Amino acid sequence: MPSVLAIAAHPDDIEFYFAGTLLRLKAAGWDLHYCNVSSGNLGSLTHSAADTRRTREAEARESAALLGATWHAPFCDDLEILYTVPNLRRTAAVIRAVQPRILLTHSPVDYMEDHEQTCRLAVTGAFARGMPNFWTEPGHAHVEHEVTVYHAMPHGLVTPLREPVTPDLFVDTTDVHAVKRAALACHRSQKEWLDVSQGMDSYLATLDDLSRRVGQLSGRFEHAEGWRRRLHLGFSATDSDPLAEVLAAHVRKVVSSQGAVTGH
Repeated sequence: MPSVLAIAAHPDDIEFYFAGTLLRLKAAGWDLHYCNVSSGNLGSLTHSAADTRRTREAEARESAALLGATWHAPFCDDLEILYTVPNLRRTAAVIRAVQPRILLTHSPVDYMEDHEQTCRLAVTGAFARGMPNFWTEPGHAHVEHEVTVYHAMPHGLVTPLREPVTPDLFVDTTDVHAVKRAALACHRSQKEWLDVSQGMDSYLATLDDLSRRVGQLSGRFEHAEGWRRRLHLGFSATDSDPLAEVLAAHVRKVVSSQGAVTGH
């Protein structure tokens, strides 16, 4: 069974940007893996970091179970996701253990450092998967397999300098949106935090609006998730696009160099 690994920064990031695609791959027979690098320990106005860490782990586990994904434990705390060798060893260990054919992670440029650093760790961890002299924590032998890396849309669908970001691949999530929404609802502790800290009014309504906006960008789907495929060099021998191939009936591709839209 081929596997897909989602590596995100915080509990609830996967649900906002990745979950619909994961559900589509699950329906196609893929093995799902769910990894938040951070514990989410700072995401509360009223509870201690330790209590928040425990709460958010329980919520993430519940969400992963709902999605049908294997949960992998975080190894950082909020604002401590740094591009360091110890964190890289932990990230690479997860990648070697899962051996994903598809790796989903954040946009390289996003609204906050935790997202950007998670992306850097995921990309380098994937690059180092086949290097026998790079040891991981916990230890896993190097693996020789092809992996294709896809970057999600940044928060707000723009860069921190307000530059629009256009996906080159849209995945139709309309039929799985209700399950994606239910997975996000597992993160109950985040409603108050997001309402106050980011003015999000309702995180579920924000999810609905976001997926509809990406659907509108696709020109075809009511709800969608957008992806940009990373250059294959260092990750696979050929310029393969397994997400488009496996989900052919549920995607629309954009050929950026020509500005034309193609696909199914």
